Amino acid sequence: MIRKFQKTDGKQVMKIWLHGNEDAHPFIPKDYWMSNYFMVEEQLFCAEVFVYETDGEIQGFIGIAKNYIAGIFVSKKYRSLGIGKQLLDYVKQKYCSLSLGVYTKNKRAVAFYFREGFSIRSEQLDESADEMEYIMIWQVEQKMNTV
Repeated sequence: MIRKFQKTDGKQVMKIWLHGNEDAHPFIPKDYWMSNYFMVEEQLFCAEVFVYETDGEIQGFIGIAKNYIAGIFVSKKYRSLGIGKQLLDYVKQKYCSLSLGVYTKNKRAVAFYFREGFSIRSEQLDESADEMEYIMIWQVEQKMNTV
């Protein structure tokens, strides 16, 4: 079930965030993620966050700030089961356009976003991590009325 993030979800969500980043970004030192941990934890309360939960266990989450996807994370044991797609589909119903940044070396995530209809708008250096990233966008397709 997908629902809005609650304060009591913080510990589970941050564990998924930390381990997800460490798994997906072996090219970035682990201490980078720890140095950003408390900042991200605070940002959870400023963003729109939705969690995917089953039987009281949060299996994944998505965070959005003004049409920008700050991240989609799924617990390692639940990856490749469609949870990330369900979270993304959920927010696609709420927004007409979405954007995100994804490290170019994170091939699995890049492929996921392409498969889900995103395209690359630009490529830039994420100076804080010293890594190249794609800025990707998605928009609702406009259907033309025919007479």
